[in-house]
Amino acid sequence: MIRQNQFGSSLEAIVYPALLLVVMWLVFWADHLFPGIDFYKFGVKPQDFKDFKGVFLMPLIHSKREIGHIVNNSFPTAVLLAALIFYYRDIAFRVFSISWIGTGLGVLVFASDANSYHIGMSGVVYALAGFLFTSGVIRRHRSLQGISLFVAFVYGSMIWGVFPTDAHVSWEGHLAGMVMGVTLAFIYRKFGPQPPKYMYEIERDLGIEPPDLEGEWNEKVRIETERLAELKRQKEEPRVIYDYIEKVKNDTK
Repeated sequence: MIRQNQFGSSLEAIVYPALLLVVMWLVFWADHLFPGIDFYKFGVKPQDFKDFKGVFLMPLIHSKREIGHIVNNSFPTAVLLAALIFYYRDIAFRVFSISWIGTGLGVLVFASDANSYHIGMSGVVYALAGFLFTSGVIRRHRSLQGISLFVAFVYGSMIWGVFPTDAHVSWEGHLAGMVMGVTLAFIYRKFGPQPPKYMYEIERDLGIEPPDLEGEWNEKVRIETERLAELKRQKEEPRVIYDYIEKVKNDTK
């Protein structure tokens, strides 16, 4: 079996999520420094197709009245983004960017409450969780399957967030993110890390015919069977001749 190091570096998996968290908390701080500016209006307002800035800014805006909003989003953002960068380095930027924009567009188009603004990173968190879980399930790669189990174990309860259980929670953003993540997992299933290949798989891909081990074994068995049969015949042949001579002697008496 051929093994390859297909993953990213630990440094990247630490630095980039940390930078994103810094930006999130700076925006949260600025929201308090400039009380005259309604930062929540930089979020997505459903059905308002004249203003697309929320599609790009929504994940960075959090409620300044509830610090728990940004706190609850910070840890899963760091963990899931780090996992995406480390295990799917080649496609991490594309997956993250599409998840970011796609979640915002999903809220803009499909959310029904046109009198509210949707803010927060939770939609992107759902996209990352959906991608990591689904991608780990559909790939025959033990490390990725391990990440899938981790996501299911730690963040499995997130599934309830895609239902309208709380009027103050953007369940449409959660649902849009989850759908986006699962969809991207299937789109990019042949990109990024692939399961290690065995030698016979590599030879097959190169058009090299693998040895017919079964045929060689059957041929060896046939040859050995014939050899044993010949030895048995040679061993019995003198006895047959002796019996014939004795029979002739008895007949002549």
